[in-house]
Amino acid sequence: MNKDSIKILLVDDEPDILEILSYNLTAEGYNVLTASNGLDAVKSAKEYLPHLIILDVMMPEMDGIEACGQIRLIPELKDTLIAFLTARGEDYSQLAGYEAGADDYITKPIKPKVLISKIRALLRRLSGSKSHSITELINVGDLTINRETYQVLHKGNELVLPRKEFELLSLLASKPGKVYKREEILDRVWGNEVVVGGRTIDVHIRKLREKIGNDSFKTIKGVGYKFIN
Repeated sequence: MNKDSIKILLVDDEPDILEILSYNLTAEGYNVLTASNGLDAVKSAKEYLPHLIILDVMMPEMDGIEACGQIRLIPELKDTLIAFLTARGEDYSQLAGYEAGADDYITKPIKPKVLISKIRALLRRLSGSKSHSITELINVGDLTINRETYQVLHKGNELVLPRKEFELLSLLASKPGKVYKREEILDRVWGNEVVVGGRTIDVHIRKLREKIGNDSFKTIKGVGYKFIN
């Protein structure tokens, strides 16, 4: 994927940050659109269909977490990467972001060159997201996963899952009974180029348990998780 074909939506309510980051990303060759609040972010995302959205958390009109949740409901944006850019570093804020469907969490202040490096790593994950050696159609008990169309059926009902929940479920369900170590899950689902919090997997497993059933996932303490058929 060439840089000049990559669309990035940059959302922040601070004009100076928008100007500086937009300038640097444009100079790198990316197509950049900006928005200053959550409502405009959702509207622009629908129209622009970006590959990556960099989203501030604390904003007027609609905060970033709510905007992320709204964006994740748009089918055309199921493959879009979302990274939060915020000065808030509390665990609850990060967990709320991941639960809303974020792919990464970047803390301000951040130097433009460091942000560009993070963006490159995120986009590598996007280009390699379909390279996992997992069959496109997975049937396990009451669960059917179609990786090609990003559809999940559970007991005949379609589930709408955020991108990372879908990737995590696909990985675990591809080999029921196999214990996936936490390191392997982070590598396969989030990519080893980007550092995410150790609780990220736990948050996503908890959300999947709520939607599919607690008995479908078994925690192997100190090791990782496995899917139970």
